[in-house]
Amino acid sequence: MSEVARRITASAPGGIGNIGPALDVLGCAVAGARDEITVAWRDEPGVEVADAGHPDLPRDAARHTAALAAAAVLRRAGAKHGLTLWCRKGLPLSGGQGGSAASAVAGAVATNALLGNPLGTDALLASCLDAESAVAGRHLDNIAASLLGGIVLVRTLEPIEVIRLAVPTGLILVLAHPAQRLMTLDSRRALPEQVRRADVIQQIGNASAMVAACYTGDVALFGRAIDDRIAEPARAPLLPGFLAAKRAARDAGAYGVSISGAGPSAFAVVADDKIAHAVATAMRDAYVAAGLECATRVTRVDREGAIVHEK
Repeated sequence: MSEVARRITASAPGGIGNIGPALDVLGCAVAGARDEITVAWRDEPGVEVADAGHPDLPRDAARHTAALAAAAVLRRAGAKHGLTLWCRKGLPLSGGQGGSAASAVAGAVATNALLGNPLGTDALLASCLDAESAVAGRHLDNIAASLLGGIVLVRTLEPIEVIRLAVPTGLILVLAHPAQRLMTLDSRRALPEQVRRADVIQQIGNASAMVAACYTGDVALFGRAIDDRIAEPARAPLLPGFLAAKRAARDAGAYGVSISGAGPSAFAVVADDKIAHAVATAMRDAYVAAGLECATRVTRVDREGAIVHEK
């Protein structure tokens, strides 16, 4: 297909970055909403954004993550082609659900497929990392989860080393998206420069317990371990209603609750569908009581990651 194709579409799921205490280290892809990117050859060099995907997203290719990732793939592949790009956003803007990462991944995968797939996984990750670094900071947790699917652990960025973890059977995720936007860069500026030794030790213990829970299939342990002692306390003041929603979710039966990525979305871990819907209602009601409309969904880990669509 790629040798004769003039146009290819790829899509990628959003995700939960950090998954609580594992800042920039653990991420998981979330089933449901996806960003979709279509790329086609053009006669002129460079990348042109024909449809940014949302009125608030730039058509400037130097500021759109999908275009930046596509351009990075072209450079790494040594290609001289020009591209036109169309974006269809299924994920919220500045919502803490990995939307910019999903766009970058879909743009990179579509471009690579159009070229005949010359780049492997690490080169695709590096291309997306180039794009994300320009708009949201240098981290791979959302990117790797969106590309590969499942739950991922980012051990290093230089060189890139990403490990796919087992997904606990029965793990259910509840996502709550309040009517707020929070730029990732703004959320990252709130992070403390120094932290207490006791908090670091607890953070390491919690992140390690999450990995253990993946392989033992212990959803309750996974939920208890999403106890973030560093980023969450610093970011909570930027997120009206979050602490109330967290309490409400725990009261409704969630094993654990934390901020999704950089926020403003929050997520809860449960293992029972009935409890999951009760948790979703409780979180939505808490945000509404705080003056924010809120969309919730009950979902699971996306195991597919990025896919190329036959169109």
